[in-house]
Amino acid sequence: MRAPRFWSLAPDQPAARLLAPLGHLYGARAAARMDRPGARAALPVICLGNLTMGGAGKTPAALALARMLMERGHRPAFLSRGYGGRLQGPVAVDPARHGAAEVGDEPLLLARLAATVVSRDRPAGAALCAGLGADAILMDDGLQNPSLVKDLAFAVVDGGAGIGNGLTFPAGPLRAPLHRQWRHIHGLILVGAGAPGEAVAREALARGLPVHRATIEADGQDFTGRRWLAFAGIGRPEKFFATLREIGADPVATHAFPDHHAYRPGELEGLAREADRLGAELVTTEKDRVRLPPAFAARALPVRLRLADEAALWAEVERAIARPAPP
Repeated sequence: MRAPRFWSLAPDQPAARLLAPLGHLYGARAAARMDRPGARAALPVICLGNLTMGGAGKTPAALALARMLMERGHRPAFLSRGYGGRLQGPVAVDPARHGAAEVGDEPLLLARLAATVVSRDRPAGAALCAGLGADAILMDDGLQNPSLVKDLAFAVVDGGAGIGNGLTFPAGPLRAPLHRQWRHIHGLILVGAGAPGEAVAREALARGLPVHRATIEADGQDFTGRRWLAFAGIGRPEKFFATLREIGADPVATHAFPDHHAYRPGELEGLAREADRLGAELVTTEKDRVRLPPAFAARALPVRLRLADEAALWAEVERAIARPAPP
């Protein structure tokens, strides 16, 4: 879905006030669900999730944590619901035979780095992760899913967006009331700068939670000084377009689509025609690229999450993965 503009405005906007009663009902149900007890997996579970609907940098954060674990000799496996895919799972993702329509776009990105399991049933997915030889589970999303006990849970927050108007869906972007989500969170990963994110960070610190600051960095060496038609179907497409400008690329036109958008042939043909008319090349995000036909001529801009203090975050992860295995 595409986030409505009023989500990023003051909470007294007419649309937000109109939808507030539905938000109270939705939030109460979501919070009660989060409080349910979960099953204990055979492996340590580290969750990276969003407080809100839409993108915050969760998948780059999951990839960064996986690299940290692998560099230290561990064998992490990603566990995902597989949003946008039709397979219920549990299934081990194989990019050579699975597409985004089957397992979702994010699992395809994750599977390039480490073993990845898609499963609507998270405990069953955790069992498959163990069967694949993993020694730790990185749960991509699932902060509001109570079915697995989380040894460590990070909320990933975009500095420029924060929590929007602070209201619960559909009146705002929160997946559950913020005060009810804090009890399930062990730390915050703040991605990028911005007053909205700093407000969330201050509340986290006031509650005694660590705040880990990070930035998204693009490898733009091959993109500078060239004309691009940029398109993206992610939570905040404008952030991708800004990244291109920051690295010296020249987006002569931009097109924003809803998050996880399934591109239709006519849309792709239109993008290709416009790029040709403008004398530009097509560029998109890595997440969008896996949803496109392999033969479609669009480049993906590679990005990585960089932590300001990796040692501080690793200390938390190390404590979490050191917990004894259940009997």
